[in-house]
Amino acid sequence: MAWIVLLIGGLFEVGFTTAMRYVDGFRNLPWTIAFAACIALSFYCLNTATKTIPVGTAYAVWAGFGAVGTAAVGILFYGEAATLARIVLILGIVACIAGLKLVSYQSP
Repeated sequence: MAWIVLLIGGLFEVGFTTAMRYVDGFRNLPWTIAFAACIALSFYCLNTATKTIPVGTAYAVWAGFGAVGTAAVGILFYGEAATLARIVLILGIVACIAGLKLVSYQSP
């Protein structure tokens, strides 16, 4: 269950990085509220997951998932480059996240 909560936190991280694009120095109130809500929920999920997943592993997976998701949003919705090198490196992050999941110890 902690891994699912951690991945949900990663999704909220993608939410706050995407909203950050539109906050306009925190002058755009709806996007600022979305940013604040996503960041609060993201950190809440990370905090909850660290109760059973080692904090270093949880943070690395949370940050990696957020980075991959944010890069995907940039490519899919904002026309950012999808070069072979970039895709391979993003897949490397995904492989590292999967590896951490496979070798991590989760307390009972």
